[in-house]
Amino acid sequence: MIDELVQQILDRFQALESELSLPEVISDRDRFTAASRAYRELEPAAKLAVEYQRAADDAAGARELLEEDADDPELREMLTSSVARIEELEDEIRLAMVEPDPNDDKNVIIEIRGGVGGDEAAIWAGDIYKMLTRYAERLGYKPESMDIGEGTYTFAVKGDGAYSVFKFEGGTHRVQRVPETESQGRVHTSTATVAVLPEVDDVEVEVDPNDLQIDVYRSSGPGGQSVNTTDSAVRITHKPSGVVVSMQDEKSQLQNRDKAMRVLRARLYERALADQQAELSASRSAQVGSGDRSEKIRTYNYGERRVKDHRINLLVHNLEEVLMGGLDEFTDALQDDEKRKRLEERAGEN
Repeated sequence: MIDELVQQILDRFQALESELSLPEVISDRDRFTAASRAYRELEPAAKLAVEYQRAADDAAGARELLEEDADDPELREMLTSSVARIEELEDEIRLAMVEPDPNDDKNVIIEIRGGVGGDEAAIWAGDIYKMLTRYAERLGYKPESMDIGEGTYTFAVKGDGAYSVFKFEGGTHRVQRVPETESQGRVHTSTATVAVLPEVDDVEVEVDPNDLQIDVYRSSGPGGQSVNTTDSAVRITHKPSGVVVSMQDEKSQLQNRDKAMRVLRARLYERALADQQAELSASRSAQVGSGDRSEKIRTYNYGERRVKDHRINLLVHNLEEVLMGGLDEFTDALQDDEKRKRLEERAGEN
C-alpha cells in the first residue's frame, strides 16, 4: 500500500515538473500559478518518497548481503536502521498527503477583544495584537490595521498561506502577571479573545444589498473626542443574521465601508462553515484553530516566564521571545497535530 502511494507521489511530482516547463503553461498565468502551487504542496511528500525508496533499497541490499555473511555486524546495523527509518517515513508520508484545509491559502482578518480583567484585559489585548503583528512581519506577511479601539483590535494579515499559520491563534489567551496598575504586587489573571477569520471575496459569499442596513456617523476617539468633522464612520447591519460591523479608522466613508464589508463577509463565511460542520456532526470546539473565543488555548505566565499551549500540552520557557512574535514552535506543533487528527478522521471513515 505505501509503495503504491510512494510511486503515485513521484509520478505526479514528475508530471508537475514537466508541466511547469511547457511553453503553453508558462504563457498561461492561471495554469502556471495552479501548477506551481500544486508543485509546492507536493514537494515535501516527494522528498520523503525519494528518501523512502532509498531506505527501502538499503534494506533490500543489506538483506541480500546478509544471506552471504549473516554475521556481519555492520550489515545488521544498516538493516536495522533502514527498517526503522522506513517505518518513520511511512507515517511522515501519510501525514504529508493529508488534504490541507481549503482555507489555508487565504488572507485572514483577526479580531482581538479584551476579555476578563477590566483595564488589564484591554492592555493584554494590545500585547496580543503586538505579538501577532510582529509574528506576521517576521514571516514576511503584511499586517493591515482595520479598526483600533480601547482594548479592541481588528486587522488583516495578507500573504499566501496566512490562514494556515494564524488559524491556530483563535481562542482565549490567558495571562498571569502583576498589572502595572496594581500597587500591592498581586498576580492577576486576565484574558483576551481572538477570532481568526479567512478573508473571502464577493464570489464566495454573496451578500444581498437589500439585507443590509448601513448607517453613517461621525467617528470619535477615546472619551468621545471627535476625530473627524464629517460622517465618515460606517456601521453595517446584516439583518438576516444580526451581524453588525463598525469601522471608523479611515477618514473616508468609502474606505470604512469597504473594510466593514470585508469583515462582514468574513464573519458570514465563518458562520456558514460552522453550520456546515454542524450538519456533518463535526464538533467545532474540538477543531484546532476553530477561532472559538470561549476555548482557552494558551496561558502566558510572567512570574515563571513560561507559555503553555493547552491544546497540545506544549510548554516553553521563552516568554519574551514569544511575545516578540516567536510563535514558530507552537505553529509547527499545532500544524502537525492538525494533520494527525485529519489522518485519524480519514482512517475512521474507511
